[in-house]
Amino acid sequence: MAERIRCGWAQSALSIPYHDKEWGVPVHDDRVLFEFITLEGAQAGLSWETILKKRDAYRKAFADFDPVKVARFTPARVERLMGDAGIVRNRLKIESTVSNARAFLAVQREFGSFDAYLWEFVGGKPIVSRHRTMRDYPVRTAKSDVLSRDLKKRGFRFVGTTICYAFMQAVGMVDDHMATCFRAR
Repeated sequence: MAERIRCGWAQSALSIPYHDKEWGVPVHDDRVLFEFITLEGAQAGLSWETILKKRDAYRKAFADFDPVKVARFTPARVERLMGDAGIVRNRLKIESTVSNARAFLAVQREFGSFDAYLWEFVGGKPIVSRHRTMRDYPVRTAKSDVLSRDLKKRGFRFVGTTICYAFMQAVGMVDDHMATCFRAR
């Protein structure tokens, strides 16, 4: 049987199933959105492969990404997380997850859900791009710039425009599967 053609970055035992089942699929579950905004922030300066390897440990360390629980993490809990080899032990990233949980809850209160807030940035439906080569992928767009600015204004950290664009791809706000990829619609 012929091998499926995928986006060029999906080449490992972890990235292939992530690509095939998750990347670019529209997400409307607030808990999953909090998971991805956390993981994308943790990935800053690292490879996505590193984060995929640590994903289960992140789920355990951050209460299965329940923002209500994470928002209540104390400085002592942050200290314990600094000793957890299963996650990226960067104090700023760990602390930002806690403060981002609080900002996330504030957005939920204001908009009814983080999903309702987030998807307005793309008019409620995915932006579809069909790139021909890996070089064609942008690292940011005007929409990721706007999202980044608004999240920062609301108190989020580790949400620069490049992180926001990767987040938008991950949660399906942007469908960037290559034109040759079997996942391209």
